[in-house]
Amino acid sequence: MMLKYKIIEIFTSEDVQWHGQPIYSAIIEHVNNLKIAARTIVTRGIEGSYESGEVATGRIEVLSYNMPVRIVIILPARELDNVLSAVQEMVTDGILTVRDQDVIYHRTNSILIPKYVRVREIMTESPIKVGPDTSIKKVVELLLPSTFTGLPVVDKNGCPLGIITQGDLIYKAGLPLSFGLLTGSDRTKINEILTTLADKKASEIMSQPVVVIDQDESVVEAVNHLLSKEVKRLPVVDGKGRLTGILSRQDIFHTILKECPDWRGFQKLNIQVDNLRLVSDITRHDIITVLPDTPVDEVVQLIDCNDIDRVCVIDSAGHFLGLISDRDLLFAFVDRHPGIWDYLMSKVPFTERGKGFRELKEHLQDRTAQEAMKTDVVTVQEDAPIEEAIKLMFERVIKRLPVLDGEGRFKGMISRDSLLHASFASLQQKQI
Repeated sequence: MMLKYKIIEIFTSEDVQWHGQPIYSAIIEHVNNLKIAARTIVTRGIEGSYESGEVATGRIEVLSYNMPVRIVIILPARELDNVLSAVQEMVTDGILTVRDQDVIYHRTNSILIPKYVRVREIMTESPIKVGPDTSIKKVVELLLPSTFTGLPVVDKNGCPLGIITQGDLIYKAGLPLSFGLLTGSDRTKINEILTTLADKKASEIMSQPVVVIDQDESVVEAVNHLLSKEVKRLPVVDGKGRLTGILSRQDIFHTILKECPDWRGFQKLNIQVDNLRLVSDITRHDIITVLPDTPVDEVVQLIDCNDIDRVCVIDSAGHFLGLISDRDLLFAFVDRHPGIWDYLMSKVPFTERGKGFRELKEHLQDRTAQEAMKTDVVTVQEDAPIEEAIKLMFERVIKRLPVLDGEGRFKGMISRDSLLHASFASLQQKQI
């Protein structure tokens, strides 16, 4: 089957510009930003002539100037209108032609992050940072309203000494709750916790040596660092080792959304997309589930014994109904039983608690998973491209997505880590 394409061809010259840049650069940038199934090529002539009578030549004995330029764009016929109107406006001097082209086949490789993108282009600039003598109380106060769960510690010259993560705050500083739970708590409880952290300093709990990335490195290399070092963010430094930014998974996902074409749309045009990865390829299936009539105390025990922070609720046929997290437990029952706060703050497993928690246990036995679960949960279909999952996670600022089949049955979960691994796998394939 022949595919119907169009070829746009432009004959112009080196001197022609659009908004301060050479016309060929402006056209390539415009077509690339459309994220359509188009390819462009620019060639520079060795000699040429113009309507004005001017002659351009590369011969040594004749002064060379304003050499001819030919720009060719080949694209699916249905995309022509997306390109042509803007290109016509750009070509202020030249000839523009359009012709039909039958294409035997069109194949392309899926890639999430172009290899040319550098860390400095996508990092978060001017990140929150602290000195080694900053109190942990101040660190927590800085992080609570932030979208980050960690920050770098720098010396007087601005060079990274270490990094403080949420794990450091919990396991080294004694922070009893994750930021997700803490931000939803009342101010009195927060102040009580902050008071206990006031005497400790950043240098006492920071992770070191810190893994950094040079701002001129490729994002491909940065992803390699994130995965091999098993970290969630990288301080970015300049040539003198001074902190210039932070690169997080969110920055990488934002870049994927900005740079990545609509591969699903390409397939609808009968374009063969190789190495296209779907959500089903990276779904984790060993996720703990419960039925809606499961007593909440059993849900609590599952969370305790399996060191997890959420479980999925499904019906007897496997259809997804909702999600229960430790945060959901806090907000569902704290007003009716304040003991739930003490449970969440305690590091003693629920199953080993003493008399003080018997009343709470009895209270939770009378409540079901259906009462505690959150039903307005963002989900993703298992046959969706992973770019679609990235978009959902980035726009909704969520860390995990339940995966469903076409009939709403629960298939598993995907996380930011699995998406990052999938992105990196695609990059590696392109490098081989």
